[in-house]
Formats: sequence, C-alpha cells, structure tokens
Amino acid sequence: MTVRSTIKKGVDYLETSSTETPFLLLDSAKIRQKARLIGRNISKAEVFYAVKANSHPEVLALINQLGLGFEVASEGELRLLLKLGVSPGRIISSNPIKTCLFLQEAGEAGIGYFAFDTRDEADRLTSFCPGSNVYVRLSVPNEGSQWPLSKKFGVELEEARDLLLYAGEAGLSPAGLTFHVGSQCANPYNWDAALDKAARLWEMAAKAGLKLNLLNIGGGYPIHYTKDVVEIETIERRIDRRVKNIFPPEIRILLEPGRAVIGDAGLFVTSVIGKANRIGENWMYLDVGVFNGLMESVGGIRYSYLSESAGPLRKWTLAGPSCDSFDVIDHEIELPEPEIGDHLIILGCGAYTTCYASEFNGFSIPRTVLV
Repeated sequence: MTVRSTIKKGVDYLETSSTETPFLLLDSAKIRQKARLIGRNISKAEVFYAVKANSHPEVLALINQLGLGFEVASEGELRLLLKLGVSPGRIISSNPIKTCLFLQEAGEAGIGYFAFDTRDEADRLTSFCPGSNVYVRLSVPNEGSQWPLSKKFGVELEEARDLLLYAGEAGLSPAGLTFHVGSQCANPYNWDAALDKAARLWEMAAKAGLKLNLLNIGGGYPIHYTKDVVEIETIERRIDRRVKNIFPPEIRILLEPGRAVIGDAGLFVTSVIGKANRIGENWMYLDVGVFNGLMESVGGIRYSYLSESAGPLRKWTLAGPSCDSFDVIDHEIELPEPEIGDHLIILGCGAYTTCYASEFNGFSIPRTVLV
C-alpha cells in the first residue's frame, strides 16, 4: 500500500508548489526501496526493470544509478537507455515479436539476449542479431492475474523444445526459456505451475542435446490498490525453494519487474473540474481521466483516493475531462462532496499511467515530478 511518507510528500509538494494539476508525483525513496527489495529473496537473481511500466527519463536515470538491468521492447525504449549511457550488457528484450527496426538497432548496439516464440522471429534474429542468446517464451497459467498474457504470446512444451533446436541450427545460442504469470498476479500458485512446466521443458531440452542455463521468470508481482496482496518476499521465497528443488544449481534467474518497482511510488494529484447529479447518480469530473493517465481503470484496476474535502461521504462516479463517454474512471466511490477546484490524490499510479497516456481531445499528458 502507498506509505504515509509518500502521501505526505504529495501533500507537501501540493502546498509548496505552483505546479498545475494534474501531475504525477513519484517518490524516489520508495522506488529505491522497492528496487532493492525485488530479487533479494531469490538466490543469484538478476533484476531487469521493465521499461514499459514507466519510461520517464528521470525514473530510468534513478534505476540506472541503482545498478539494475533493463528490459526493452522497442527502438524508442532502447534509445532512451543508450542516451543515458546504459551498457548493452545490462539490456535484454523479452517481447517475443519485435520490429525489424528495433532488431537492427539492437544488433548494432550489441544487445545479446532476446525472447522468441516463432520460427520467423528466430530467422529475423539470425539476420539482425546473429549469434545472440535466445530464450523461448513458454505458455503458462495466468489465473488470478489482472492482465492475463498467456494467449498473446507463448508456446507449449514440444513446440518450445523444437524452437530452441531450430534456433541453434540457425546459428543462434539457445540459452533458456521465459514465462509470464500475468500482470498484477494475485495468485502465488501461478509461479508453482509455471516453474514445474519450465522444469519439464528443461528436461526435454537436455534429452534433445541442449544445455540450457537461463530461466527468466518475467514480472507479475502485485502491488496494493484497494485489496491486500501477497507480499513480494513471500512470493520470492516460494520461487526460490522451488527453483532449488527442480533446477540445477548453476542456473541463472532473471526477473523483469515493472509495476512492483514503480507502481506504489506514484500519486496522481488532480483537481475537481465539475460535478453533477444525473438520474439520481452523483458524478465528479477530474482533470485526469482514462485517456491521459488512467487507462488501466478500463481493465479493472481500482484505485484508492484521498480528498481534501470534508463532510459526509457520498457515492460518486468518477470521470475524466474528455467528451468521450468511455472516459469513466470508477463507480460508487465514497468521498465527501467537493467544491470545484478541490484536490483529489489518487494512489498507486506510478506504473502504466503516463506511459499509456495520449493527448486525446487536446488534454495534455500530466507532468511527472520526481521528489
């Protein structure tokens, strides 16, 4: 859950700054804390921050100072890191389907590790990044995750083994495998099932003459929005025990956290721009909405809110500033009735907010402030 110190920073900044709302405030101390926590309870874990979660240059610079690696999926993300001076050896790419332009730039930069799950992708990697290390994306259960990812990417066991063999024949280096249990995964058993399936592929690859060394377990660690979730330490100790039981001791473990690093370090500071009663339903309109920062609310994320207003609680439908009827953030949120111009702080907004945002309807993407 967003800690009191982060909320206090947001309130203090609001009181002392003339920054217009909406803006995203990020607590650098919280980012440091989470970055140092993740991977600590898995033996020999290597952590690669998923840039897609929040790619603001100041965020990337901070994470670079902490010594983490980075996971990228596009030439845009890669360019940001190279501009910061991040060495290619600290960058991997786990998007199984990549553009030719990205592969060309990644090959020229010297990126050496890539995910794949098709023969076509192996062929393109051979063309643009010959001799690179590749890991196949395995399909695993995603039950209990806010965003299941098992249909878009990933293959089953026999196809995964065959793809690793094909990659080796094509001149690539088959290093291992990756999986993703789903974003905001609240079900710790997903990691059990995924690791068991990964171990079966490991054995199948060994019987086929392949010596793998890399297991990339992706991301998926949850953060607190409105409900309690399993702690990262609990998930990691569970993973560590299972890995030690079913994989060889020399295995490399890669992690790709995004939301877990940045999510609860962020607050949206927004203002009430309107209110209305429509057919018995109270509506509150904010200067941030689905299109310019809160797109995940469409997928089911429910945020927590702090209001500077006082008085009895009423149920509200929260909406953004655009003219689009799709721009509805949440329903039946209990808050005091505000005055126009009052501030509302939205918690847990560090990840997948401004990076999703657009300037639809002419509304600006909120400024990011790192404190």
